[in-house]
Order: sequence, then C-alpha cells, then structure tokens
Amino acid sequence: MKFLLKLSMFVLIMGLHPVMAGDANEADIKQLKAALAKIVPQSTDAVITATPIDGLYQVLVTGQVVYMTKDAKYLIDGDLMDMQSKVNLTESARGSIRKDALSQLGEENMLVYKPKGEVKQTITVFTDIYCPYCRKLHNEMAEYMDNNVKVRYIFLPFKGKKSYDDSVSVWCAKDRNAALDEAKAGEDIEQKTCDNPIDKHKALATTLSIRGTPAIMFEDGQLTPGYIPASKLIAKLKAEGKL
Repeated sequence: MKFLLKLSMFVLIMGLHPVMAGDANEADIKQLKAALAKIVPQSTDAVITATPIDGLYQVLVTGQVVYMTKDAKYLIDGDLMDMQSKVNLTESARGSIRKDALSQLGEENMLVYKPKGEVKQTITVFTDIYCPYCRKLHNEMAEYMDNNVKVRYIFLPFKGKKSYDDSVSVWCAKDRNAALDEAKAGEDIEQKTCDNPIDKHKALATTLSIRGTPAIMFEDGQLTPGYIPASKLIAKLKAEGKL
C-alpha cells in the first residue's frame, strides 16, 4: 500500500504542471481548511501551504505531513520528491515540525554537553541510558567537544522502569553531566526524584514518531535514526560547510 501511494505521488508529479507557491489561490486554502475542519475537528491549527503541484496542498497537522486536494476529497500520505533536484520536500517539512517541537520543549529541559570554545554546530540526541549504541555515542563525547559540537540529550527510556527511574535520577543529580557519565559507564547512581521533564521527553518522541535510540537530530530538523560514529558525523558536517 505504501508503495502504491508513493507511486501515485510520482504519477501526480509527472502529470501535473508545477506552479510556484506564491501563485497559490488563497481561496482554495481557506476552502480546504474549512473542509478539513469538518472531517477532523482537531485540525483547526493545521498549517496549509501550496505545493509545486497545481491543486495539491501540503497539510501539517498533529505533527504529520500529508497532501490534500482543496475539497479535502483526496489525501496522499507519502513523500513528495522533486525529481529534478532530488530533494525530499516532505522530509524538509518534517524538519520544520521537529525544530518547532524542540523549540517548544526548550534547551533548559535537555541535558547539554557544551564545548569550551565556540559552538559551531548543535546536535540533539534521543538517548536511553542502557542502550548499547547510545553508550557508544556517549563514549565519543570528547570528539564532539573538540570539534565545537554541542550535544543536547533528550531521554527516551525504552528499557523499562529502571531506565526511567535512572533517567529521573540523572536529571535530579547535583551534577547532571557527571551523573550521566557514570550511568553510561555502567555505574550505579544515587536514586533521586524531583520535578523533571522525562515524561515530556517521552511525549515528544511519540509526537515525532521516534521509536528507537539513539536518534540524532540536526539543527535543520533532519533526523538520522541509529548510531553514527563521531568521526563520520563530524566529517559530514565539515563537508557540508557546517563546521
């Protein structure tokens, strides 16, 4: 089914004449917003914009990206690709959603490792204390610091109650970074409780459909699931002129 949806999107791209977003008919967008509200009442905050395809609109709603006709009669759930530039337009839209979600959470609700010098790039990592590849990533923290990359952690305790409780304990420690270093090294940490953002972290991961750790998010909101060696990630950032 997913393949057929994507194939349908490809046919649409090949068969319709592209128009610039600035040429979109505002009346059509209002019509779609009204029609969508009748079908999905909670969609009042939906953000609707034109696509390069005449008559097809991008709809950002409840953290998802879909495409609809102005009468809300047809919906396409799939990625929209620009076949000439090879750009995934849907992934770019998802990046915007992720950036907004992180902004709403706020860096004050993340555990941050900051280099001593100038911060040239920031990555946000969804992590579980007991995830082996999360620990592998953490073991390379010095390499990130040496290359002026700030690392922000969001806890996603997949490994049961102990993982959740230890995430809370790390957050509530007097020195959070030292406590996380110890926990990632397999050491027992003092159990503590306090007001903490761990439930917010879990809710954010659900909203962004993040189902595994580690997951690395870049400043532009692009998400890479799984572990990437620090040397490879840093080389990538340098090649892209971001470091």
